Amino acid sequence: MGYFNNFTSRIPASFGHLTNLVRLDMANCGLLGSIPLELGNLGQLDTMFLMLNALEGPIPAQFGNLVSLKSLDLSYNNLTGVIPSTLIYLQKLELMSLMNNQLEGTIPDFLSDLANLEVLYLWKNKLTGTIPENLGQNLNLTLLDLSSNLLTGSIPKGLCAGQKLQWLILLENQLTGPIPESLGRCESLTKIRLGGNSLSGPIPLGLLSLPNVNMVEIQNNQVSGSIPSEIIDAPLLSYLDFSHNNLSSKLPESIGNLPGIMSFFIAGNHFSGSIPPQICDMPNLNKLDLSGNSFSDNIPPEIANCKKLGLLDMSHNSLTGSIPSQMEYIPDLYFLNLSHNQLSGPIPSQFANLQTLSIFDFSYNNLSGRIPLFDSYNVSVFEGNPLLCGGLLPQACPNATYGHRSKGMNSNLLSWLVGALFSAALMVLMAGMCCFFRKYRSQIYKYFHRESIIRPWKLTAFQRLDFSATEVLDCLDEDNIIGRGGAGTVYKGVMPSGEIVAVKRLAGEGKGASHDHGFSAEIQTLGKIRHRNIVRLLGCCSNHETNLLVYDYMPNGSLGEVLHSKDQSVSLDWDTRCNIAIQAAHGLCYLHHDCSPLIVHRDVKSNNILLDSTLHAHVADFGLAKLFQDTDKTESMSSIAGSYGYIAPEYAYTLKVNEKSDIYSFGVVLMELLTGKRPIEAEFGDGVDIVQWVRRKIQTKDGILDLLDPRMGVVGIPLQEVMLVLRVALLCSSDLPVDRPTMRDVVQMLADVKPKRKGSALGNSRELAELMGLKDDELHQVLVCV
Repeated sequence: MGYFNNFTSRIPASFGHLTNLVRLDMANCGLLGSIPLELGNLGQLDTMFLMLNALEGPIPAQFGNLVSLKSLDLSYNNLTGVIPSTLIYLQKLELMSLMNNQLEGTIPDFLSDLANLEVLYLWKNKLTGTIPENLGQNLNLTLLDLSSNLLTGSIPKGLCAGQKLQWLILLENQLTGPIPESLGRCESLTKIRLGGNSLSGPIPLGLLSLPNVNMVEIQNNQVSGSIPSEIIDAPLLSYLDFSHNNLSSKLPESIGNLPGIMSFFIAGNHFSGSIPPQICDMPNLNKLDLSGNSFSDNIPPEIANCKKLGLLDMSHNSLTGSIPSQMEYIPDLYFLNLSHNQLSGPIPSQFANLQTLSIFDFSYNNLSGRIPLFDSYNVSVFEGNPLLCGGLLPQACPNATYGHRSKGMNSNLLSWLVGALFSAALMVLMAGMCCFFRKYRSQIYKYFHRESIIRPWKLTAFQRLDFSATEVLDCLDEDNIIGRGGAGTVYKGVMPSGEIVAVKRLAGEGKGASHDHGFSAEIQTLGKIRHRNIVRLLGCCSNHETNLLVYDYMPNGSLGEVLHSKDQSVSLDWDTRCNIAIQAAHGLCYLHHDCSPLIVHRDVKSNNILLDSTLHAHVADFGLAKLFQDTDKTESMSSIAGSYGYIAPEYAYTLKVNEKSDIYSFGVVLMELLTGKRPIEAEFGDGVDIVQWVRRKIQTKDGILDLLDPRMGVVGIPLQEVMLVLRVALLCSSDLPVDRPTMRDVVQMLADVKPKRKGSALGNSRELAELMGLKDDELHQVLVCV
């Protein structure tokens, strides 16, 4: 009866008459009300699964009569009260999962006496008191999760008495005291998650040499001392987080003896001395955060050996010397923070060649010289370095001078020659302009008076352009139209140099556009934006009546056209769709997090994600985007709120938009990529949009596979990746804005999709839950209840 049936009713008390029943599975059936006391009559029952419902009230004391019970799962309900003392009689119990309820009281001591208990999940309740001192003494405890409660006291020493404990998860409690030394001898451990408590004392010897451990989290505690250097040899350890503690001393060179490490976080401690070059003996290292310590000396050039490094944060230390130019050879580096140090010398010009580097910060050092030609940046990432110059910085780089007195004659001669050549060139130019005007006077007059517009055109260029306003106007021909929308009409333009551009003629003419100082200021700001996943605004042509925006041309049109057009000349397989999602997320993340003031797009949709010749995605259409610094300004922007099917539900009653509105719209775009459907389709039913349709599909037995676009070749795609992207889409399209992630979170979640690839089989729920960073049963909660 379990899973995805929707009874929306109570459990019949008459089920208590089924005295020979062995297995009761009504998981995820929409059950309401309290659990009938009569279920305590099922003396032959060995399995009871009632998780993922809306059951409420207490756990019946009569469950103590279920003496044959081996598996009890009541998780993801709204159960209240205490854990009944009568459960002491369930001596055959192997699994007890009561997680994600509203249970109160203490963890009963009798749980230590259940000889066969292997799995105990009590996380996310309101349990208080201490962890039973004898828990684990039954010698069979394997998986223990007590996180997100209000537990106090110390961690019992005997949790691994049976040497079978694999998961020890005690996150987000109020535990105090030291980490038991016995955990350093528990060779069965695979996950140690103790973050978010008030633990103190040293890191136990042996903790980083356990043969099976793959995750160690002790962040946000008060652990002190040093990282033990005597024994560091955990071959499977991939995730280590010691950040925000009181650890000190030097980072041991033996830290390089962790070959499997992918994420290494020690931010917010008191480490000092130099950064050991052996840190990059870890070949799989992807994220390295050393920020907020007291590291000194140079950045080791060996950092370039970290070929898989994507995130590097060394900010808020006392590093000196120059930035190693060898870092240009880290091919996948996307985040680099070296701010708040004492680094000197230039920023290596080769950094501009790092194609993946999209977030960086060099502020508050002693850097000097010309900044590299980065595609996009905010000037704040260079502030606090008064000797830096060039680019968008207010300090211009000094020109070369000829200051030696012994060469005064050569200098004077050179100056005279330059002046003479300039004068001659100016005279030739003026003569040529006169001839040109006489020859093409009628055409020029026609262009400048086209459509009864009598004021002159002004071309504002945001980079060096090889065309003029006249040549832009020449593109405004009906035969050149490639798109129409609420923002205006788009024309394809071929310049005399052969360059192809897109010219957007904004709607709303005849309103004195050139005197709209707010518009002019906005366009000036947008023109400075440079990011590889944002369509580049090349310039703006304007006069009293009309505004023309000139963009880079995208030959493959919009994502919406490719997905929904009957012309299937452009095929989007899964890898391409996944890349488009990641690239578009990077573009929006830049607008939300790296522009000051931040930019809300306001019209995120598949038609505003354009594809270049290699099908790389670029976020487009800032004709409707507005800049704002506080929520008061959003109130005046309510005249335009996006496109039908993409509009966040809260707009209906707030008439305001912010970055969370963009994130909802992006969730809709992700669903378009997964399903190939438009946001509104007749097949969804009256009043049903793609978000509601996807949620309903997930609730059916084969719904997840059924909703995927068959044009992707569903048989061969890695379903783990699909599920991860679907999860992001559901989170982004949450009804409440507070439940939606930030675009920075979205980028991180999508970036984690590809490295997780393991094949095309879906795998079991536990494997998939781990891939998604969820606990076992939380997978269903995310996919069904978001």
